[in-house]
Amino acid sequence: MFVLKKKSRLISSLCLLVIFLLVFISCGSYLKKEVDEKPLARVGQSYLYMEAVAPFLTKGISSSDSAAIITNYINNWASKQLLLSKAKINLSEEKLAQFDTLVANYRTDLYTRAYKEALVQQGSDSIVTDAQLRSFYEREKDNFKLKERILRLRFVEIPNQFLNKNEVVKRLKNFKNDDIKFLDSISVQFRKLNFNDSIWVSASRVIEEIPPLTIENQDRYLKKSQFFELKDSLGVYLGKIVEVKEENTIAPLSFIKPSIRQVLLSRRKLDYVRKLEAEIIDEAIKEKEFEVYVPEE
Repeated sequence: MFVLKKKSRLISSLCLLVIFLLVFISCGSYLKKEVDEKPLARVGQSYLYMEAVAPFLTKGISSSDSAAIITNYINNWASKQLLLSKAKINLSEEKLAQFDTLVANYRTDLYTRAYKEALVQQGSDSIVTDAQLRSFYEREKDNFKLKERILRLRFVEIPNQFLNKNEVVKRLKNFKNDDIKFLDSISVQFRKLNFNDSIWVSASRVIEEIPPLTIENQDRYLKKSQFFELKDSLGVYLGKIVEVKEENTIAPLSFIKPSIRQVLLSRRKLDYVRKLEAEIIDEAIKEKEFEVYVPEE
């Protein structure tokens, strides 16, 4: 078993190994086989080699830091190996068999999942058209009820000392092309702004952006066609509500498009994987690589 001696002696020895390893990294060449096979540590019949530590040693790292990395790696490796050895001795054969099965299944799942993901990326269509989104929405719209109020609005936050507040209020209410151009021209003076009133946002998000708004007072201010002016120590918040959808009503398509797209892609991926698995089995049967033996009665 590998036993650690005095830390200073170990670090001195490891520094030589680190210097040699840094030369190996800078040259980009492989060590000779006999050097590769020289272990750093041993626990029982398990050996730790420098090649396992090499990926953790980057260019430009100091010898002392490299030595510390190697020391920590050796100690962690030794601890795991010793615990594993003790576990194999002290756990029952039944438990060990269960764990071996779990490890084997995990290994198989890991490989097959990675392989299927690679095949899906190559062969599965990732394009979802607007027609497909709308068709799915129309069929399933009763399942898309809102969990909270959502709304479309435009708003700005201006400093408390802002001198032209009335003009901003007028322009924000009218919001014609000339009004938008004017607001854009002075937008650098706004602390916050949102002029895209075609996008649905949740009431909770609006409350986050406008501190004077609360869950308690949202019924008063977050109503269709409502204009509000709120104030706190940070600034003045001016907003115009364009439209509101209440909780438990059906969500508009534009609000849930990302979710529908993800659902369609997930279903498409699942269908593709099922088809792929069936084709793999059919091909294996055809090539006589897969056979099922029915026990005789």
